[in-house]
Amino acid sequence: MSALPVVEIAGLTVTRDGRPALADVDLTVTAGSVHLVVGPNGAGKSTLLAALLGLVEFTGRIRFQWRAGGRIGYVPQAFAVDRTLPVTVGEFLALTRQWRPVSLGIGRALRARLDTLLERVGAGGLLERPLGALSGGELQKVLVANAIDPPPELLLLDEPASGLDEMAVRRLGDVVTALAHEGRTSVLMVSHDVGQVRRIADRVTLLETRVRRTGAPGVVLAGGLAGALATDPGWGSR
Repeated sequence: MSALPVVEIAGLTVTRDGRPALADVDLTVTAGSVHLVVGPNGAGKSTLLAALLGLVEFTGRIRFQWRAGGRIGYVPQAFAVDRTLPVTVGEFLALTRQWRPVSLGIGRALRARLDTLLERVGAGGLLERPLGALSGGELQKVLVANAIDPPPELLLLDEPASGLDEMAVRRLGDVVTALAHEGRTSVLMVSHDVGQVRRIADRVTLLETRVRRTGAPGVVLAGGLAGALATDPGWGSR
């Protein structure tokens, strides 16, 4: 695994209603790593991802170190779908992957690629399902599939395991670590699952408006994080 930084954050501060949502945050995501961010309700975890996406104003510095044309993949904590929208999963995924309108159909090669992609995230068989008919867990898998193809330079995941059963959570972890350790994608993920922290994280940051601790999972968990994650329902929330 390369130790080169893909994202360098220095002095990041976001203010809302006169109060800091994030204060002087320093954080580095290294190439080919899975970096988990944990913290209690209101800690600024989702705000951190929003700043990286350019969705909120901030002071400080965010530096992305990749070639021109680099891509960020993103899976939000919640995604509102118009249940009456007449679009299938395949059409949703094809919207940004083929030039012709999806109303004219999905090309054979792209259809095969999308089938393989959905199988990878445990959503095989959903290609023809209406997007509005999916369960929360099924929709989450589709959003993950959309975010990882083609492999982005940076993958931002905001509680991506929401609505997934234990088997699906483990499969998601396998997909994320495989992407990262292939060296093409670096991952920054918000999570409250201590098992997931132990299983897939290369590095963990405890965020409470400011960075409280950062380091290898064993080091951060040894500081009492595991107990907080297990007992405080506010942990893992926004």
